Amino acid sequence: MAGSWTSEDVEALAAMGRVKRYRRGAVLFNEGEEAGHVVVVRSGRVKVSSYTEGGKEIVLAVREPGELLAELSAIDGEPRGATATALELVDASLVSAADFRSFLEERPRVAFALLEMTAGKLRDADRKRVEFGAYDTTGRVARRLVEMAERFGEDTGDGDGVRITLPLSQLELAGWTGSSREAVSKSLQQLRARGFIETARRGITVLDLAGLRRRAT
Repeated sequence: MAGSWTSEDVEALAAMGRVKRYRRGAVLFNEGEEAGHVVVVRSGRVKVSSYTEGGKEIVLAVREPGELLAELSAIDGEPRGATATALELVDASLVSAADFRSFLEERPRVAFALLEMTAGKLRDADRKRVEFGAYDTTGRVARRLVEMAERFGEDTGDGDGVRITLPLSQLELAGWTGSSREAVSKSLQQLRARGFIETARRGITVLDLAGLRRRAT
């Protein structure tokens, strides 16, 4: 039985929970906590991270409206495997683990769609692990910029490129590429010097997406 996660499914699940708003920088939940609920992201974007013993943040993913957080912990009862932090103002619905499991039991199609989404997340995680050994820092930064431009980019309207709207700092970009902040800064300088990007205080604009893609391979 095949299926896909639809906006109607999101609304039906979200309606079962209580709505909560998180300001930028607020933590939705912490790694290691007991899983009492699933989070349905209604608006805004959320950073999912893990931390090393030394306290260094490793950014695992960025989740968008319509996506679920902590669904695996709600299913298997294990502690949360990561920390979720609001990158901007986020509205979310918190659905109890018991209600979430009932929701899946009553809707086999949705359960299959969830399995497909989980498989996609695992494949994405595998690809990023390979990157750490296969690409230099600038290559990894280029790959993340291409991903952000494709997922979170807006046409500037003047033909000068794609503005990345995701409010991610250089330190967070470092955590997403397994690099230091200094190395990311140097990589951005190199990409800027080659005319691939333009950086400003408020963000990054990709000027040559095709060129950036070539550098990312």
